[in-house]
Amino acid sequence: MVLAALSMFLLALMMILSFNVGHAVHEKIRLQQHSDAQAYSMAVLEARALNYFAVSNRAIAAELVSMNNLHAYMSLASLTGNYMRAGRINQLFIALEEFGQCGCWSCFMHCIHGIQSLGKMSTWSNAANKWDRRVKSLDSKFRSAVGTLDKLILATHAQQMLVYEQTVQALLNGTGTDLSKLKKNNAPRASDISAAVGGLNVNDFNCAIDGLPCLGGGPGNSSPQALSKVMTSVANASRNGWAANREDALIPLSPILPPLSPMYLMELMRMAGGTSFPIPGLYKGTAKTVNGGKGNVHGGNGDEGKSSSADDHGGLLFTTWKHGAMVWPVSDAYVYSDTRNGGHSPSGAHSGNHKFGGVNQKGFFSCALSGNCYMAFRADPDPKRDFGQPSVYSYITMPVRMGNVDKAPWELNSKAELKTEIGGDATIHLAAGDAAAVSKSMVYFHRMKSWKAPPNMFDPYWRAKLHPFEKTELLEVLGVSGNTDAAQLAATTNLPD
Repeated sequence: MVLAALSMFLLALMMILSFNVGHAVHEKIRLQQHSDAQAYSMAVLEARALNYFAVSNRAIAAELVSMNNLHAYMSLASLTGNYMRAGRINQLFIALEEFGQCGCWSCFMHCIHGIQSLGKMSTWSNAANKWDRRVKSLDSKFRSAVGTLDKLILATHAQQMLVYEQTVQALLNGTGTDLSKLKKNNAPRASDISAAVGGLNVNDFNCAIDGLPCLGGGPGNSSPQALSKVMTSVANASRNGWAANREDALIPLSPILPPLSPMYLMELMRMAGGTSFPIPGLYKGTAKTVNGGKGNVHGGNGDEGKSSSADDHGGLLFTTWKHGAMVWPVSDAYVYSDTRNGGHSPSGAHSGNHKFGGVNQKGFFSCALSGNCYMAFRADPDPKRDFGQPSVYSYITMPVRMGNVDKAPWELNSKAELKTEIGGDATIHLAAGDAAAVSKSMVYFHRMKSWKAPPNMFDPYWRAKLHPFEKTELLEVLGVSGNTDAAQLAATTNLPD
């Protein structure tokens, strides 16, 4: 009977232990699945943030393109008065041509035409002043539109900073932006991500953004001037054809005449009078984000984007009237906006200052209210650092002992301990205490059907996936989490990566 009782006791103990082992394995699997879901969800959140940065960077580039278009229209409008002034000079030479033909009595009509031609000079001047006044009346609206676009760039970057801050909060503990629902649904008793592991996540995120502090090697931060060149190049490459390069040839009635309004062309025809007419030609104009002023608008690759500028070269105006003809170069018109109040020519079409803050003219942390910054990707040529693509880690723990006899009667008591005096005093632990789970996800860039496309923050193709650990990464995560036993096990040299 004693042996039977002892056997029954051992069988009961083995059954209890099997229940505890099964429960512990189930809870460990549940914890690992929660850890994987946590790491993946944080990576998805981070990928969405990077995609938002890409889309909003495109919006900033589009705002710069819109600013260039505004300058292009304003510069072309400012050119109209210069055509009239070229017509005035043509009229002067036509008068001289007429006077040169009125030396005899039979040619007296040429003298009359010469006097009439001199009279038309004032008509051309008045027309030039009229068109200057028309453009000047638009100048304040133009400056307001440019100022609004400048503020819109600041507002867009402010939204980028807000998204960045919210993403950082979520990466720190894995609970922000509704991530806490994962724990509630998957493993309510699991711990939050430790601050140390959250710090690793934030550092990896920062290392992907140029201008933020990044620990652990890799490229340093680019200068504001270098970042400005990138955004300036993107904005200039995004211009439409008309703003980038508009020109014509000296061909009468050609469909590629200067892009002047029909009303203005009719005015030129009316100013010439009679059956004669003026022919504008060799026009060229462009608008661009450049280093400064109106210089090198037709070139200047690699500019820092300190100003938005446009200029229009009127080329030539050929005028015929009565028995004379003349061609005269049309003075250039330009308009640009920068931090130094810009410039505008001709002066008769100008009123007030032309302000523009420039592109990325300050360091990253000085861009909250000024500087027109944007989120730039910090490219890393090292494949061992995944070319700068960030990783996300999760390390969480959870008690696998229920500690509640009503829910887990096989644990016998709240401590799941069994004391016996068989063979001396002994305590048997019927269930494990805590379990730990560690996971890694990667945020990566992939444009469909184009693996060669490098990671950047202008194309919204950032994605997330679970990713295997490198041994050094696992040691780092376990080390900062304080799990020295697991870290020593992971550091064993004869274990595979």
